[in-house]
Amino acid sequence: MANGAIQKTAENGLQTAIISALGRRSIVLVGMMGAGKSSVGRRLAGRLGIPFVDADTEIESAAGMTIPEIFAKHGEGYFRAGEARVIARLLDNGPQVLATGGGAVMDQDTRDLIHIKGISVWLKADLDVLMKRTRRRNDRPLVDKINELLPLREPVYAASDITVQSRDEPHDTIVDEILALLRKPLNIPVSAEDKP
Repeated sequence: MANGAIQKTAENGLQTAIISALGRRSIVLVGMMGAGKSSVGRRLAGRLGIPFVDADTEIESAAGMTIPEIFAKHGEGYFRAGEARVIARLLDNGPQVLATGGGAVMDQDTRDLIHIKGISVWLKADLDVLMKRTRRRNDRPLVDKINELLPLREPVYAASDITVQSRDEPHDTIVDEILALLRKPLNIPVSAEDKP
């Protein structure tokens, strides 16, 4: 068997093992806006053959307005309460890849639910990467506070099951790293055919 075919078989085996080990749990991506949760999450879900769900999109759909509109009309507290309810509902629908908003895991109840019903993946990005990626965005109300929010949120993100550095690499490289690191929290052994 050619090396490419062996590698493909090993990848398929790992993906099958991940889906089996997940059961009804979700892979939950956490991290700051601009970390790549949606773009990496879509690719990760595609590789695993499970749905991708963006919590922010679901919140906007449930509220019938955009997140900036929710913030402007009702304030951050109202938004966070709605966000916690939507994420709790979404976590009942696994397996899936769920991208959460940057502040979602600051809520203790949400963190507890993610711990019970999911495997958390922190897409960790350095401040310069986040600033570059969010500079042109005006669709997130807290985008101008990234440098203040990052040091407050990082200790909470760091409690995630796995951490992957988000950087300017192809998204598939980041997905490969997530898939490899999922072995440990899902208790998937390394088999002989997985080894290079």
